[in-house]
Amino acid sequence: MTEQFLNHIQSNDLCRKDDKILLAVSGGVDSMVMLYLFRDAGFSVGVAHCNFQLRGKESDGDEKFVEGVCTELGLPFYSVRFDTELYAWDNGLSTQMAARELRYQWFERLMEEHHYAWLATGHHFDDTLETVLLNWARGSSLEGLAGIPVKNKKIIRPLLFATRAHVEKFAEAHGIQWRDDQSNFTDDYQRNFVRHQIIPKFKELNPSLEATLHNGLEKIRCDLELIYHAVETWKGKFISGDDHRITIQKSGFAAYGHQADLLWRCIREYGFNFEQCREAVKALHGQPGKQFFTPTHQLVVDRTSLIITPQPEAWTETRIDRNEEYTMGPWRLTVATSKELKPGTSPSVAVIDLQKLKFPLVWRKWKAGDYFFPLGMEHRRKISDFLTDKKLSRADKGVVTVLESEGEIVWVVGHRIDNRYKITSQTQEVAVIAASSHFVQ
Repeated sequence: MTEQFLNHIQSNDLCRKDDKILLAVSGGVDSMVMLYLFRDAGFSVGVAHCNFQLRGKESDGDEKFVEGVCTELGLPFYSVRFDTELYAWDNGLSTQMAARELRYQWFERLMEEHHYAWLATGHHFDDTLETVLLNWARGSSLEGLAGIPVKNKKIIRPLLFATRAHVEKFAEAHGIQWRDDQSNFTDDYQRNFVRHQIIPKFKELNPSLEATLHNGLEKIRCDLELIYHAVETWKGKFISGDDHRITIQKSGFAAYGHQADLLWRCIREYGFNFEQCREAVKALHGQPGKQFFTPTHQLVVDRTSLIITPQPEAWTETRIDRNEEYTMGPWRLTVATSKELKPGTSPSVAVIDLQKLKFPLVWRKWKAGDYFFPLGMEHRRKISDFLTDKKLSRADKGVVTVLESEGEIVWVVGHRIDNRYKITSQTQEVAVIAASSHFVQ
């Protein structure tokens, strides 16, 4: 296996012998085998371990075990403890996604601080098989069906040539100790369900599933290479501009049946998702002016082209007075007063009991921990949960703002007012606050 390991590194140009490599080691069999393979091959490595504090004493035991091995082998050891559940709650994420964000953010800081060239993870071929099946079930693009990449920016995966059985056999033959995560033996997580229930059924159909998938992945990766080449050729003909303004000619879409996919492949780097691209394509031949936003960019469907520009950086907290107009990022807010006591009929217009407001109001981006009492509800709700319930993408959540009166959120702008500020039978005058998006040339 050592020879296969080195051949895999060399053939995929993962790293060089004189590179400093940070190893992500959980204490499981795959990452422990990776640690010993790198050590025995003479690479310069350090070990990073994350304690997500999700399994109590077991998590602490994993940390102590990995630290002990590193001390015995004389390897640099770095560890961190995360309050994973709190981070997941505050950011509207699943526990698994929260753990992923936390660990990769920390890995990146470690690499920069200690000058590591690469981050190595212990993913093996079975992980690729599970990932492909999960991505297929989720309606992934072709990239998702190509499996886990061997190399992705600064992340390398030196065990992808080996199956789980291969890794375990090597560990047992060489007396390598590891710790089992008991949660891996349940079906509580989707990946475990695929591993324990789905893959065995596929193997009944095809006992040589791993070898077959290996060949299939090679074909998909070849197809992707052709697609990337075709898209780059198309972009050269129909896309122009620079960092400040990108123009995509509408005429370039005429010959294609799957226009949304083509657009998505061209603009996903700016944060636009497939659904936004589908809507943009629908608007190609409609009234000009349709707009789409990500936290960093905005797209406008113009008369003959699609125009993408960076979002204005002016997201500064703003003080709001009566009868004025304000802008923040892509949004414009107008405030007026009225004695016409009619509730708002659009999410983009808030009609609020004027006597309950204390000016100046504060307009800002929402943040983790914010809460309000949604209209029609008597109990408070975290805004992160409210936005998740509305099925907003992460990109769309990134441009949501709130309006405050003396520290209380009055309106999640463009979505819902707070129940405490609605019109009642005692209301005498209202503030009418309208939100709209604007396009800055």
